[in-house]
Amino acid sequence: MTLNAALAAAATLVALAFSIATFDRWLRRRRPHDGAWSFSLLLFALGSLALWWAEARGWSLGSFRIFFLAGAVLNVPWLALGTVYLLFGSRVGYITKQWLIGLSGAAVGVVLIAPTKSRDLGQQAMPQGSELFGVAPRVFAAFGSGVAAVVIIGGAVWSIVRVVRGRVPAVGEAKRHVSNARRHATSNTLIALGTLVLSASGTLAGRLGEDRAFAVTLLVGIVVLFGGFLVASTQPKSMNDKRTTGASAK
Repeated sequence: MTLNAALAAAATLVALAFSIATFDRWLRRRRPHDGAWSFSLLLFALGSLALWWAEARGWSLGSFRIFFLAGAVLNVPWLALGTVYLLFGSRVGYITKQWLIGLSGAAVGVVLIAPTKSRDLGQQAMPQGSELFGVAPRVFAAFGSGVAAVVIIGGAVWSIVRVVRGRVPAVGEAKRHVSNARRHATSNTLIALGTLVLSASGTLAGRLGEDRAFAVTLLVGIVVLFGGFLVASTQPKSMNDKRTTGASAK
């Protein structure tokens, strides 16, 4: 197994663990942003799995379509949906989800049946979307990896600023309670950094090569995002002690 394949395999396993953790929270609390994150991370794992397969067995049109669809088009918008739910509440989040379902369906159809400029992917390096696809798949990828990333990063920064100023990081009907401002700021900082890392593969490609850049950014980005989730979901020790004391008293 090559180093690139090993990095992609590690990213797949971390994304699966992350998806299971968020899905477990959704099962216990039924909060819609946890459901959106779970689906997004499952897509992330699927894209990483396609990269893993391609690095181990060689690229094909099938593996590249899956990698392009799950990794470059779909997973970041569904992650951004979680941000929308947290900042704007259930009503705005539900409307956004309906639009996202429609756009996701259109993206699946476009990417999976889009004609390609070449059918020979015998090269060792990762194919480029601009080399294989026409305009439509690349427009979906630009929207998915660009606009959605801005929503996540902008939402994280805005939330940090609101908490630092002693305000609730939500708008309209959204209701959020922040018990630890420092923990909240750290969590959102990691989420913003993780999203930036995942968007940096093009910058690293010139130094590391296309395959290595994607493998490195996938692994580092998902680990940083997972770190942000763990920071946000870990209860402070004092709170745990109070709950344990209260339970014992009862």
